[in-house]
Amino acid sequence: MLGDDEDVFDSVTWESPSAPAYNTEEPAARLGPGFRQSTSDSEDGRGPHDPKWEGYLITSVKDPVKELAETKDAYVSYLVSAETNLPIFSTPNPSSRRRFQDFVFLRENLVKDFPACVVPPLPDKHRLEYITGDRFSPEFIERRRLDLHRFLQRIARHPTLQRSTLVRAFLESTEWHVTMHQHIAHPPVPETSAGIIDSLSDTLLNAFSRVRKPDERFLAMRERVDKFEEGLNATERMWTRIRNRTNAGDPDTGEDLTADYHDMAVAVQGLGFLESGITDPLNHFSNTLLEFSALQRHLTQTTTDPFLVHLHSLLSYSHANRAVLKLRDQKQMDFEELSDYLSGVTAERDRLAAVISGHAGSTGLGLGAYIRDRVDSLRGADDDRSRVEKMRKLDSKIKELQDAVTTAHETSDAFSDETLREQNIFQYAKEAEMKEMLGNLADGQIEFYRASMEEWDRIIPIIQRIRVDV
Repeated sequence: MLGDDEDVFDSVTWESPSAPAYNTEEPAARLGPGFRQSTSDSEDGRGPHDPKWEGYLITSVKDPVKELAETKDAYVSYLVSAETNLPIFSTPNPSSRRRFQDFVFLRENLVKDFPACVVPPLPDKHRLEYITGDRFSPEFIERRRLDLHRFLQRIARHPTLQRSTLVRAFLESTEWHVTMHQHIAHPPVPETSAGIIDSLSDTLLNAFSRVRKPDERFLAMRERVDKFEEGLNATERMWTRIRNRTNAGDPDTGEDLTADYHDMAVAVQGLGFLESGITDPLNHFSNTLLEFSALQRHLTQTTTDPFLVHLHSLLSYSHANRAVLKLRDQKQMDFEELSDYLSGVTAERDRLAAVISGHAGSTGLGLGAYIRDRVDSLRGADDDRSRVEKMRKLDSKIKELQDAVTTAHETSDAFSDETLREQNIFQYAKEAEMKEMLGNLADGQIEFYRASMEEWDRIIPIIQRIRVDV
């Protein structure tokens, strides 16, 4: 149990951000695919890491239809529609029908095209503890529809992903299969050829599992993510216990409160048959207990279960955010390892130069250099000609490594900047979802207690009409 003084959601701002969720002012020039965001550090007082929306995109997933119903290839398609003012779309109201595998393709390729963006996860196909029936049952289809709806909403909120050409094709293309094949054959982000970093051994690149010079900004971000996920996990555990105690679906557990009220109603009805003078009031009371039991079951189905599903989905979304932070660390580690490798090769080249020039040989250059000299001598490879050839190869390798280090440094810095912007975007999305999720929970609880009060208010006059003779 969490202590009273421990705020597991201390990284969450409960009020809406002062900036509007969408910026519909004059669109800026769109940049190409990749992890570049469209931002400005001079417009509207924005900072260098503040995102900029070029317009709005409102999406929905509805109207599931079972296709090829009588065949082994049966599947469910969903109507995907949107409303937008983004100039990349050819119509303000695009729509199309897509199946689950189309959503899978969309996500997998967005992750490849935008590696620094927090691409929302798809619903887990195997996490169905709140759902009964097969994949074509109404409960399963509706739950998947809601999950896909939330997935597309998260993409639509993202200022970069919402302008992706792949998202545009997903929403409005009538030849989606052609688009998929073209996207695979000609990806917007070209495949990088194997370079110096790919030729290094795993032993070298994985010598250190942590960044050796961590950036305090990203350490603070990781700590906030840890606290946020800790809070979500604790909340999910507590509400799962509440659900099981209220409506576990198994009266044998002894923790099904809904079943207990049903049993109490049956018991009160049995008393009515024994007490002939108050049979009718007791029957009314029994019916009230049955209604209250049904209200609790309805609360579980319409409020508690969706809350738990949304909670777990938000946790998975946070895991995607954590993966971006981890990828940023990997970019920095690539730079650090390449820098160390360059230093080692340069030192070896300097050692050979010192030996050739007749300076103090390998003395003063370390035990390793001395041992290499002795080994080369035993192998007959200690003549100046072989050393010069080796130096020539090392010079070529140093040049290649210098280019690789420069590229790795630029990539690491650029990725860090994009990660900072991405954290602001994720913060906006997280706050919007927390507001929606907790608002729906509060509305469901209010409706439950309002309906419960009405039921109990109706039974009070009936009970009061029972005459008690003294």
